[in-house]
Amino acid sequence: MENNSLEKSITLEKRPSKASPLNAALTFAWRALLRIRYVPEQLFDVTVFPIIFLLMFTYLFGGAISGSTGEYLDFVLPGILVMTVAMITMYTGLDLNKDIEKGVFDRFRSLPIWQPAVLVGALLVDVVRYSLAATIMITLGYILGFRAEAGFTGVLLAVLVILFFAFSLSWIWTMLGIIVRSEKALMAISMMLLFPLTFLSSVFVDPSTMPNWLQSFVDINPITFVVDAARGLIHGYDVASELLIITYISVGLIAVFGTLTMYFFRNKN
Repeated sequence: MENNSLEKSITLEKRPSKASPLNAALTFAWRALLRIRYVPEQLFDVTVFPIIFLLMFTYLFGGAISGSTGEYLDFVLPGILVMTVAMITMYTGLDLNKDIEKGVFDRFRSLPIWQPAVLVGALLVDVVRYSLAATIMITLGYILGFRAEAGFTGVLLAVLVILFFAFSLSWIWTMLGIIVRSEKALMAISMMLLFPLTFLSSVFVDPSTMPNWLQSFVDINPITFVVDAARGLIHGYDVASELLIITYISVGLIAVFGTLTMYFFRNKN
């Protein structure tokens, strides 16, 4: 009996302690990074697409809209930067949906860990993807002749605002990734929402040139606020009101869709 008690106590002493929320989130973030390492094609959306978008819109429409590709590049680069990062946000939900289909999702929920770590870890890696896309686009922009009037500080602040908004937007697709039954359906829903939001905004042209009925929508479009804020920070004019609105929108998205995501996460059958 004494030997059995001793063996049990030794076993209990060797049992590892429960991972902290931070360690659990970083572990799942590392898992997501490893997936990119073994399937590097996943980075096409943050490497190739930004280059194609910037070159295509600058040289196809720059002369027609602004009369000069150089002037249009200064105007459109912040907008395409926001559009590219916003488009990438859907992949968090797509990856989660794949895990659900493969049955990995149920294994994660059975682990004795901080449950939101599964989602937070994936979102942290997505912030890295957004940062990579922003770096590539800004670097290419400078090669093509783009110049930020507010210097490096303005560019950095603009990127931070975009990352904050993108992180909050990702929670929508994370929630849909849990409740939508297939990856194709989720892709269709995300495109149906993202295309109007990004194209019916101030990304490509000044809203004042649009018809009144369209301008009324563009003026309240969240993407427009982010684009105007990024453009203002990069070129050095006051965007305090836009930043305040973006903060309200982003915090609201996280509060609403973050809460709904965790509810569906815990109650997924």
